[in-house]
Amino acid sequence: MATHLKNLSDFSHTTVPYGKNFRFGIVVASWNAEVTGALYKGAYDALLQYQVAERDIISIEVAGSFELIAGADQLMDNKELDAVICLGCVIQGETRHFDFICNAVANGIANVGLKHTKPVIFGVLTTDNQQQALDRAGGKHGNKGTEAAITAIKMAALKSDFK
Repeated sequence: MATHLKNLSDFSHTTVPYGKNFRFGIVVASWNAEVTGALYKGAYDALLQYQVAERDIISIEVAGSFELIAGADQLMDNKELDAVICLGCVIQGETRHFDFICNAVANGIANVGLKHTKPVIFGVLTTDNQQQALDRAGGKHGNKGTEAAITAIKMAALKSDFK
């Protein structure tokens, strides 16, 4: 793994705009709850850190990563949201189920963003094992939820530049 010595959630090299003028949705999968709960905490805390008001964050929970697609689409029906963050975790098993789910989720989330012409952020871990997931959910490699929230803020700010 190329990231074995790196915290991927270090944003000291870039400027992150404040999010106080934006509204965000977070859809989180309950499957692999230990991991997704940590991703959610990372995302929520990052939004607050960058001055997004609690009242401007709408959160929903869905069953698994595959259901993130429908959850994001439903959140996007709220025209006041500037971006939606999708958080989930798919861990490799012994069957090809992993490949089908990861492909469907990635494509589905991208399609929701295209359908609504707003940012829909892919904060889904696709790991070989539980330890890799924990390392990316607040462990030694940072928190993918935090990264997803920062991406959402940056994309919302970028989109607002073109209004």
